[in-house]
Order: sequence, then C-alpha cells, then structure tokens
Amino acid sequence: MIGYAFMGKAHSNAWRNVASYFDVPAFEQRVLVGRDPAGVAAGAERYGWAESSTDWRQVITREDIQIVDICAPGFMHAEIAIAALAAGKHVLVEKPLANTLAEAEAMAAAARTARTEGVQSMIGFNYRRVPALALARELIAEGRLGTVRHVRAAYLQDWLVDPESPMTWRLNKETAGSGALGDIASHAIDQVLFLLGDQVTEVSGRLHTFTTYRPGRNGPEEVTVDDAAWATLTLASGAIASVEVSRVATGQKNSLRLEIYGDKGSILFDLEALNELGFLDATVPVREQGFRRILVNEPEHPYAAAWWPQGHVIGWEHTFTHEVRDFLLAIASGTQPSPSFEDGLTVQRVLAAVEESAASKSSIIQLTTPPETSPRPEGA
Repeated sequence: MIGYAFMGKAHSNAWRNVASYFDVPAFEQRVLVGRDPAGVAAGAERYGWAESSTDWRQVITREDIQIVDICAPGFMHAEIAIAALAAGKHVLVEKPLANTLAEAEAMAAAARTARTEGVQSMIGFNYRRVPALALARELIAEGRLGTVRHVRAAYLQDWLVDPESPMTWRLNKETAGSGALGDIASHAIDQVLFLLGDQVTEVSGRLHTFTTYRPGRNGPEEVTVDDAAWATLTLASGAIASVEVSRVATGQKNSLRLEIYGDKGSILFDLEALNELGFLDATVPVREQGFRRILVNEPEHPYAAAWWPQGHVIGWEHTFTHEVRDFLLAIASGTQPSPSFEDGLTVQRVLAAVEESAASKSSIIQLTTPPETSPRPEGA
C-alpha cells in the first residue's frame, strides 16, 4: 500500500479485518510505502504491515507483491497506477481517479490493456459499499420507485469554515487537482450514476472559493481550488440531478444526503445515519403514504450478514472492508471489479465538465459519448 495518512489508515483497517468477517482468498500485508522513513516504519508497525519502504518503484517490481493499493494524493495516482499495471499488479486506487482528465484517460487505457492479461483494477468509491445505498440501488433496479424524475445530492462538510485553518496539499490545485469538486462531488456524482444505472449527457456548474488565502509555513498562501461547487446534471434517462458540495457548511461534519424521487416512490439517505434508509411507497393509498425508516442491518441486506446480530449497527470504516472484500473476490474469480477505472473516468469527465461550465459562467456542457462502465459487483 502506498500512503499511510487518512486513507492509508482506513484501507489498512480494511485489509487487517476483512478475512475475519468474509470468506476471501488468503493474502499478506507485505509492504507499506511512504516518503518519510521513520513515519512509514511507525505506520507499518501500527497498521499491521510486515515491512516499510520509501521507494514505490522498487516495491512494484517485487515478485512477492501481487496487489498495489494507492492511497497517495491524486497527483501521484496516474504514474503509480500505470506503472503497477504494467508490472502485472492488480491495482486499487482511491478516488478521484486522477487530477486531470488526460491522466484519467491514460489510466483507463492502461487498465483496459492490463485486463487482457488478467490484471484487474478498481477505483475506491467506498460509498457504493454502504449497505443502505446498495439496498437503495436494488429497490430502484426492481422498479420500486418507478420512473426516477429527479435526484438531489448534497455532500456537506465544515472543516474549512475557519479562515485561519492552515494551508494543506488539498487546497493546492497542483497537488489536489480541485477542491470540494474532486474530493467530495466525485462521491456524490458516482452515487447518482451508481444508484440509477444512468449516464450524464449535459452539465451546468459553478465553483466558488470563499477563503482565497490561508496561513502557510512562511506566511499567507493562495488557495487555488474551490471551497464549494454546484452542478445540474441531465441524465440519459431524462432525469435531472442537482449536486451541491461544500467544505464550509457550518455544522455539517460529513453529511452525504441523497434524495431520489420517482413517480411510484422516493428514497432518502444521509451518511451521518448510514444504517438507515428512508423509503416512501407511492403506490399505496394516499392516506397510508409516508416515509418509513428501514434499519439496514438484517442478514438479507447487502453485506450485513457478515457482521453483527440485527440491530447492531456498523460504521463508516466498514465500507472499506466491503470494498476490499469485493476486490479480492473479483481477482480470485478473474472478473472485472466494480467500479472500474472506466467508471472513474466517467466521473472525471463530469468533474471536468463542471469546471468548464463554471469557467464559462453560463454554458451547458454536452457529454455525448459516455464510456463503458463496469457491471455491478458480485455479492453487493
């Protein structure tokens, strides 16, 4: 695994625990890679890796390494992933796929080539593995909502509300690619496409940076990415989706809210209550209608049978365990994991269209040839 900070910690937890709850092929946590020798060595010991290294290029050539998990910042994704695939390693990479559309296209091309040799790849949109959202996808696919007309997706955080919060790599376009757009709108957009099994055909967007300078090591530094983003998406089915994301929404810690409205029913979800799904059946008489709360932790629900007795809820970290489980099973069966790099490229194209629309201030950007997407993961 390359990277051992926030995402590295989450992924390590998944690798360390997945075999305790799911029947997966045997594997070993061999090497943790990072730039700081002391830091990565401490991380390896803490998170269960057998050894550490500061040279990812050397590690991906090792014969005892078959999987590379990339948790490094986005500007490193393309170089590492393409090299690892060329070396015959299966690759899992955190979202967004890359910092630029050109990098994402190169990664998808490399993944297609590697797949012909039996080498698999997957992007880590972990919210696809929230049991309640996997259930929502099932209900929509079964026609329980009828024809979906519109979707509201809002991913709101507040960790940048204070203008004195220090400058980080996430606020620099060279290292982060974009701000709230790539960081959390990528999740929201992927959920719209995942839940509906749809494609985006038109995009209109706006970006805004509320705090343009933040304290750096040697004084104020310019923030070169967005704090918030808005987009309206037209889908191939005719449905319309609104997407709003912010890292300055005071009081919102990590709230991904999804509302899906069809002519026969509706679904509500909030990540801050991730074991619950709101469902309204509009086919019953009006006097009986109303949103009901489904507690999604029955053995019949996606992923839930592996965990605890009914009523004992799971948390955010479990989504990464489900992700690793699905990745390992796909590798073992020789099937393409989902979401694929092509799925990541699809989201990247929408993100690029939002940026283009925001720059032109009024344009609707056409997306006429969506790329092939991957099938639904087995067992989800």
